[in-house]
Amino acid sequence: MKRFDALVVGGGPAGSTTAWRLADAGASVLLIDKARFPRDKPCGGGVTARAERLCPIDISPVVEEEVDLVELRFRYEDAVVRRASQPVIRMTQRRRLDAHLLDAAREKGVEVHEGESFDPANVAADIVVGADGANGTTARAFDLGNGIVHGVAYEGNVSYGVADRDRYANRAVIELAALDTAHGLSDFFAAWKREGSMDRAIRSTYGITLNDFEKRWQQRTRRRYGALALVSNLTIGGAFVLVVLVPLYFARRHRDRLRMAALVAADEAAERVARESAIEALLHGDDWPGPGDERPGVPRS
Repeated sequence: MKRFDALVVGGGPAGSTTAWRLADAGASVLLIDKARFPRDKPCGGGVTARAERLCPIDISPVVEEEVDLVELRFRYEDAVVRRASQPVIRMTQRRRLDAHLLDAAREKGVEVHEGESFDPANVAADIVVGADGANGTTARAFDLGNGIVHGVAYEGNVSYGVADRDRYANRAVIELAALDTAHGLSDFFAAWKREGSMDRAIRSTYGITLNDFEKRWQQRTRRRYGALALVSNLTIGGAFVLVVLVPLYFARRHRDRLRMAALVAADEAAERVARESAIEALLHGDDWPGPGDERPGVPRS
């Protein structure tokens, strides 16, 4: 049996990129995965900008949409929306992404065996890299998966023919919440499968529409945080008065004082000229020309 420098168990993004980097460094690499690609994998399908920077393989051929708008909401209450100056998430499908990365590893020289399971008793490699997940064969073989709490992941794909494109295009909506535990998710997903509509499934399972559900939480938010919103508005109004109106008021006061000072100075100057003319007239008699008079032959002293 051929021996390899490294055996990578798992052909997902972690396994394929690890195998690619090892092969790029000159190691002989065997990658095995029990599935045959392309295959589906429950996942949101979003590759963050940081993850893409760390990936040595260009994923552009399998990107379906770029996200620059992120909406975060907690328990169906008011949402926080932020727009980035450039895409922060690139959306794809795991069946396409994983197959693309695995093909790149194969082109780099990695020997890929699909549809095979890891046999810890027959390891033909100096190093074993477990990239088949916390519940994978590698963790069980080396007794690494103790104390794991298991959960269930659901993935649904909705076309723009059903979802509103203007609402969700180039947007990632992250909802941190839970459905009614009295009914559970199983009834909801069974109704969704039966009805073929999310809104009708919510109606039949929870007795309300999706819009009514959102409105109920919005009303609850207003009742709970309405006073805080009022205080915030008053605070913003007070800040506006202090930052904008008060300086404007003092600036206008200063301008008016300058204008008044100029008018007073002009009046004082005119009064001084008139007073000087009156004094000269008293000293020299009626023949002394007043302001604006021109009498030739009468010298000014």
